[in-house]
Amino acid sequence: MKFLNELHDGETIRETYLCRQVNTALTKNGKEYLNVILADKTGTIDAKVWSPNSAGIENFSALDYVEIYGRVSSFNDALQISIDTARKVSEVSNPNDYYSTSEQDIDEMYEALLRLIDSVKAPYYKELLKNVFLDESIASRFKTGSAAKSVHHAFVGGLLEHSLSVATLCDFYAMHYNKVRKVLNRDLLVTAALLHDIGKLKELAPFPVNDYTDEGNLLGHIYIGAAYVHAMGSKIPDFPPAKLQELEHCILAHHGKMEFGSPRTPGLIEAIALSYADDTDAKIETAKEALDAALLKDGSQWVRVRMLDTQLRPTSE
Repeated sequence: MKFLNELHDGETIRETYLCRQVNTALTKNGKEYLNVILADKTGTIDAKVWSPNSAGIENFSALDYVEIYGRVSSFNDALQISIDTARKVSEVSNPNDYYSTSEQDIDEMYEALLRLIDSVKAPYYKELLKNVFLDESIASRFKTGSAAKSVHHAFVGGLLEHSLSVATLCDFYAMHYNKVRKVLNRDLLVTAALLHDIGKLKELAPFPVNDYTDEGNLLGHIYIGAAYVHAMGSKIPDFPPAKLQELEHCILAHHGKMEFGSPRTPGLIEAIALSYADDTDAKIETAKEALDAALLKDGSQWVRVRMLDTQLRPTSE
């Protein structure tokens, strides 16, 4: 397969890609054409069908696999494809070629997550975590889900990678700040970190859709996650109500500020630690993805990252 990041200006290609988006538009002269966004695991590319009513263009929709024949050209410093023929494909040999996937081994990450669960000492927190992450239906979705529609960790395994990274940072915080006396409740902090984005299993539809569900649009992952943790924790007979409430608070406050989507601001030191760990991991991944995309596109040394409100360049060798 010829991946999108391997395309070059001027070449002609016949390849199958995932259609992420297609809509009708008009040229300045009023002629109808199709705007198309094609995707594979390396990214996306804009494409145009200038003669949508020609015999070589079959009907296709977003989320269809489409075999296209066309020409690659450069427009406004970015590559695009002019599609001459398009044929909907019902099946592909390897669907994973069409979704961005974590660079880390998914099974190894999940084993690391399970080791963190085993390190939790409070029996009620550990039981809750095992009830969630040892459930096969949840585990399979958690391994393959993304942490966002876009911006950061928006790939297969992204939810797992992000959650494990945040929990690892929180584990370090507890070790660092508890050297002299106990400042952070490690069990609460690690449990909250592992569960902080569990609501994204319902907020975002699985790949290839990876878009907001009705429940996600109406309620959001923070509320969904806190409600889920409350329901699961309430089933554990010996779970102290105050401890469950603290865990729910950490999830509700993990975006740190109300303007960032948190229903509550942090009222526990563990909630503060979690919000900073979450923010750190999201911003580091955003920066990494922006630099990677810029280098793939044209080898740019500087790239504007709107989410971080700054320009970045790679560190010198």
